[in-house]
Amino acid sequence: MTIFHYAALPEQEILDHFGSSLSEGLSSGDAEGRLAEAGYNEITADQVAWWEIAIRQFKSAFIYLLLVAALIVFLIGEYIDAAVIIGFVFINAALGFYQEYRSEQSLRALQQFIRPRTRVKRDSGWQTIDSRNLVPGDIIKLGTGDVVPADVRILSSQNLVINETVLTGESVAVPKRPDRIPDEPQTIYESHNLCFSGTSVVGGEAVAVVVDTGIHTAMGTIAKLTVETTKESEFSKGIGRFSRFILRMILVTLVFVFVANILIKGESVDIVELVVFSIALVVSVVPEALPVVTTVSLSRGALQLAQQDVVVKRLTAIEDIGSIEILCSDKTGTLTENTLSVTEISPGADTHLLSYAALTVAEIKEKTEPFDIAIVEGAARFAGEEIGPSERLAELPFDPHTRKNVVLVRTPDEVVMIVRGAPEEILRLSPSVQSQEREALLSWLSMKGQAGERTIAIAKRTMSAGTTTIAPEAIQDFSFLGAIAFTDPIKPSTFRAIEKARELGVEIKIITGDSAEVAGAVGIRTGLIADPTRVITGAALMALPPDKREKAMHEHAVFARVTPEQKYEIIQTLQRTRTVGFLGEGINDAPALKLAGVSLVVDSAADIAREAADIILLQKNLEVIIEGIRSGRGVFANSVKYLKATLSSNFGNFYAIAIVSLFIPFLPMLPIQILLVNLLSDFPMISIATDTVDESELGRPGHYDLKEIVLIATLLGVVSTVDDFAFFAIFVGQGVQVLQTSWFIGSILTELVFLFCIRTRLPFYKASRPSGYVLVMTVVAAALTILIPYTSFGQTLFSFVPPSLPSLGIILSLVAAFFISAELVKLAYYRYTD
Repeated sequence: MTIFHYAALPEQEILDHFGSSLSEGLSSGDAEGRLAEAGYNEITADQVAWWEIAIRQFKSAFIYLLLVAALIVFLIGEYIDAAVIIGFVFINAALGFYQEYRSEQSLRALQQFIRPRTRVKRDSGWQTIDSRNLVPGDIIKLGTGDVVPADVRILSSQNLVINETVLTGESVAVPKRPDRIPDEPQTIYESHNLCFSGTSVVGGEAVAVVVDTGIHTAMGTIAKLTVETTKESEFSKGIGRFSRFILRMILVTLVFVFVANILIKGESVDIVELVVFSIALVVSVVPEALPVVTTVSLSRGALQLAQQDVVVKRLTAIEDIGSIEILCSDKTGTLTENTLSVTEISPGADTHLLSYAALTVAEIKEKTEPFDIAIVEGAARFAGEEIGPSERLAELPFDPHTRKNVVLVRTPDEVVMIVRGAPEEILRLSPSVQSQEREALLSWLSMKGQAGERTIAIAKRTMSAGTTTIAPEAIQDFSFLGAIAFTDPIKPSTFRAIEKARELGVEIKIITGDSAEVAGAVGIRTGLIADPTRVITGAALMALPPDKREKAMHEHAVFARVTPEQKYEIIQTLQRTRTVGFLGEGINDAPALKLAGVSLVVDSAADIAREAADIILLQKNLEVIIEGIRSGRGVFANSVKYLKATLSSNFGNFYAIAIVSLFIPFLPMLPIQILLVNLLSDFPMISIATDTVDESELGRPGHYDLKEIVLIATLLGVVSTVDDFAFFAIFVGQGVQVLQTSWFIGSILTELVFLFCIRTRLPFYKASRPSGYVLVMTVVAAALTILIPYTSFGQTLFSFVPPSLPSLGIILSLVAAFFISAELVKLAYYRYTD
């Protein structure tokens, strides 16, 4: 039985169903038994332990590949190289753990550790208990400021108004009343006699019976959907595809090199030496610094976002955010201020209009009703003629049935009764309004309604000086003062953010629980739509056939009156073909947050929404997200630079050494020399994480296009292979050690200069200036490469010989020729493919 079923039942039938009584409530013994059966009235969110964060750093196909490579190198006796690879893995894990653990601690610091309590009738008397101990059948009291502790059916109420933003996204509070609904409602919006767990009481009071607790509430259903939802990040998908490709290539090549050497050289081949050479050659292809490059890049991105008050829970979300193609957001509090503001008063309104309206505002210090707050602010902003000090003599609070509230006030000049409420109701009570004036007002009200603005009207009646109470029969014959229009203002930053999103190729969609009129007005004012008819409601969307529904989800930019389940389906459908980011904050957003490629919330979001999110914004600002997308694309661009640079160079050296080894009686480069090449070239490659990125790279979503990466790496790898053959042809006749030394120096220097070619799609001289770290690390690596063969350490351990000056000149000339050739091939490739 769903909670909506209780909305259509008579009160006594509900009480009988739960074995409860309005006068006595439940007995303590009965409540204890039900608590044991139903469980505590709470939805627990698992906290992530430090060791879970640590283990998470090693859950990557690429890390597994590196660990296998380290084991192989260790088994063949190359302990230093094994230590270097393991070092890369643990540096990556340490950086990732530090960032994610710190973010998790920051998240916990944001949470408010409070124990909500509820007034409940037990054993025929009212008492206050922890809300977690509530059970179905409990009779509870709700008052202004309370958070509804469970799903309840209202039994009696007085001017009850509930804020359901966390469930529906609706920014205006909803009046509730106890009368039975004839037909069982289908949605929260239709349920005027039900209150839902997690919503809050804005005004009035009520007595209600608890019908569902804990995971069985509407919030619990959403939590269950959230827990059952799993996702794989775009980063993990891309790295997984890349790792599988590298692994297949390594296995095929290892077998080919080994078998080819045996077939060509026959019995003269040294099997042990060939095994060591083949393994070293294969390991040289593995881009082992990739985890460090990405983690350093991600950490820098997280640091940049932290300076903008953004907490990154999942480090790889930094790169994922760069792949966003569609950003979905609720309008409330993100695109808009989430407050009502007076925009206009009706033509011909009384000059005292806002002053009289201010006299109807609740006389409490902390005002919670949105219209009250807006009227006080509007009266100060649009200061009209002052009425003077006043005394409130009596009042009738807002009645959802009549849609008005009435106050009796003594001013210095008169005793006046003021009525405020729905314009059509106030007009009915104001017979003096002329037909022409009424038509003009109705036209103005219609225009405001189409613009998504809300309106209320004010009227007054002068009473006799001795009047101190409000008689029902006196609520008539008012003088109409005018109407006031309100709107939820668009944040100034929203316009900038939407413009920047367009520049980045990011499509923004509004998915809200608000009405179609209000959502459409926001869409028009922000420029997302040009026609209010381009808004589609959740019900209308679900009524479409599946094929048309999917098309509508892609074509529409504004969705209104959307339930949590519908929001989930929209995100799920969009993600089949696009990368989706979702910004939410309510309980109703949690399943969609868990599903979205990148999930973002504000710090004031419901606990369950924060738990489901990857990124938490400490300020509600869409512009921060757009800047995050720029940062993410920069991180992605640098990761791809590393992949292209290291694969092109490694492929080139790999093919050249493998092929040459088939035709000469000695190894063209010793295993330890191959691994030293890998080591010296990797450290400058790590500095790519700090590199600057061309603006053109930021204008497209980042995706690991394996085909494109492998294709450009193969083409440029061929250029590298041809250059390596030139080294072989020139130095092969000068002795084994001369060839090995010259090839060693050339391999590293070509890889270093190649970095300045592949870091941009533009001609290298038109690209953004490399970062200081890239320049320094390149110079240091180049200097070490040239100096090591001249040292006794290099000659003893690595079997190098010091190259002569003419040989060094030839090496540098070949490096320059390679750079020019690679640059020409790169420019031709991008001119053809872009």
